[in-house]
Amino acid sequence: MAQFRYSGRNAQGARVSGLVEATSLDQAANELLAQQITPLQIDAQQADKGADVLQQLLERLRRRRVELDELIIFCRQMYSLSKAGVPIIRAIGGLAESTRNLYLREVLQAVRSDLERGLGLAVAMNAHPRVFNTLFISMVSVGENTGQLDGAFRQLSSYLELERETRKRLKQATRYPLFVLSAMGVALAVINLFVIPAFAKVFEQFKAELPWATRVLIGTSQFFQDYWWLLLILLAGGLYGFLRWTKTEQGALHWDRLKLRLPIVGGIFERIALARFTRTFAMMYRAGVPLLQTLSINSASVGNRHIGQAVLAMREGIERGEALTRTAAASGLFTPLVLQMMAVGEETGALDDLFVEVADFYEQEVDYDLKQLADAIEPILIVAMGVLVLILALGVFLPMWELGSAAQGR
Repeated sequence: MAQFRYSGRNAQGARVSGLVEATSLDQAANELLAQQITPLQIDAQQADKGADVLQQLLERLRRRRVELDELIIFCRQMYSLSKAGVPIIRAIGGLAESTRNLYLREVLQAVRSDLERGLGLAVAMNAHPRVFNTLFISMVSVGENTGQLDGAFRQLSSYLELERETRKRLKQATRYPLFVLSAMGVALAVINLFVIPAFAKVFEQFKAELPWATRVLIGTSQFFQDYWWLLLILLAGGLYGFLRWTKTEQGALHWDRLKLRLPIVGGIFERIALARFTRTFAMMYRAGVPLLQTLSINSASVGNRHIGQAVLAMREGIERGEALTRTAAASGLFTPLVLQMMAVGEETGALDDLFVEVADFYEQEVDYDLKQLADAIEPILIVAMGVLVLILALGVFLPMWELGSAAQGR
């Protein structure tokens, strides 16, 4: 942020001057007006070149993202302030001053400036998609239009807490397998680069014919030693190409479809996405968002583009006059039991309550699957480690036994 020197008059009409920090002249003026100071002149404060370069470097190094926990705290605070009747502009300004995340502070200050110019809260937040996604903006818009902004922030905080809990459980379930796989990768690298070359020198001294497993290990180790730089380039290039491919529309769609077909974890990814869809649908439908708009927003916020396309197909079916349950059955995403629950909700007019039940059903399945994930992966890891030990036994210890027998004259 830059510094601006100003001169103006306060609320009592006295002349005042000083410095104010802001990102632009307009924001500096809004800052002064918020302090009940009428600016007469605002000039950018000139800094020395070294300090300017240092400021730009710090700006690049500074974290420019908002964590999920920070967004949850923001929603809780906005719920409390809105419920207490605090004006939105004052609430946003107070939260901007109290937050420790400098990037979030800049965003909230920009939102407050837009509010002071007469824009709505949803419109002001929509200018910052890196912080507030489509679901967030839609819920805030509904809260503004219905006069229930505090309820909208309360529902958003509950939704984000569920999202945080799901991510936490997924990380806990995959931490042990990833640790074991990483340890196996390090062990393979050490064996190929250091252990096997030492054994190869011993074998060369006896000039005996080595078993095929040993020759394969020595050849692999020699390849690692000679072309490790090529392997690193291929690995880095492949990872970079994969990330670039997943950022394209077509690549992201194929990757999301492939994730649902992965063994063991594919079903978990699918149920997590469906639980997110049903929970978000119930929340937005209960808040009064039109059905077509609810499906459109859910298609973008479900977290999987393949399932998002199926949700858009449901929306097109409803536009043609079909029932929600029929379009859901045609999508192929939901089990017969879930479809029956949807049908009951559609017939009784309690679609939001039934979708909450469906979300609970999926979340219970996800919780069970995550608890069983480590048990399902553990046999695979044991088999992989057994194969690694077998390769080492055949390639290293078998020729040692043969060389020992030869040395004893057997």
